[in-house]
Amino acid sequence: MKKLTNSYVGMWTTANNHIRHELLPNGRYIEARGSRERAYQGRYIVTNDHIDYWDDTGFTADGDFIDGVLHHAGMILYRRT
Repeated sequence: MKKLTNSYVGMWTTANNHIRHELLPNGRYIEARGSRERAYQGRYIVTNDHIDYWDDTGFTADGDFIDGVLHHAGMILYRRT
């Protein structure tokens, strides 16, 4: 699988750390919710500052990176360093 070089690869979390998106460099993601470490997983693609998700069950979602913050499905996620 092609390795991504976008600057958004890494861990993104809500302020309370309940929702966690790990954007992997191979174009896959893992979403954790609370104690469920692999609540959802699938693939993603970033185009400019927009992200599209396709989870392995067929669900789709998207979001936008605005000023270093990920706005996704009514949630705001921050890069965890």
